[in-house]
Amino acid sequence: MEKSITVTLTQQQDYQFLIDFSEAMPQLLADEPEPLGQGVGPSPDQLLMAASANCLAASLLFALRKFKQDAGTIVAKATGRVGRNEEGRMRVLGITVHLSLGKEAAEMEHLDRILGQFEAFCTVSQSIQAGIPIAVQVSDGSGKLLK
Repeated sequence: MEKSITVTLTQQQDYQFLIDFSEAMPQLLADEPEPLGQGVGPSPDQLLMAASANCLAASLLFALRKFKQDAGTIVAKATGRVGRNEEGRMRVLGITVHLSLGKEAAEMEHLDRILGQFEAFCTVSQSIQAGIPIAVQVSDGSGKLLK
């Protein structure tokens, strides 16, 4: 089953973009850190880290619940390494996500099976690891497709 997900970003000023997910969700202001932006919202890099960590945490919760296990509060912390690639362009070079369970392992059953499979359920991290093809289109103010 395929589905389409659309988010709309509208420039507010400089590098600040208002992200609209849908009418039912609050908007989010994203911004580049200084010196480009003012850092008044999460940067695209931070949003990528958040998406990866959120998806992995949700996948872990899904796997725990599949085996009827309560791990307590799950905390996810994502750390990204950003640096220059071979062409000298800034890139996210790697992401480390640390997931913390709220309960001790001894309080849960089937943890080996859960930990062995939960990553496979994460749409976002699995997509990032495989590489994401991106088609770019550019249109002008009249709607004319330029690229």
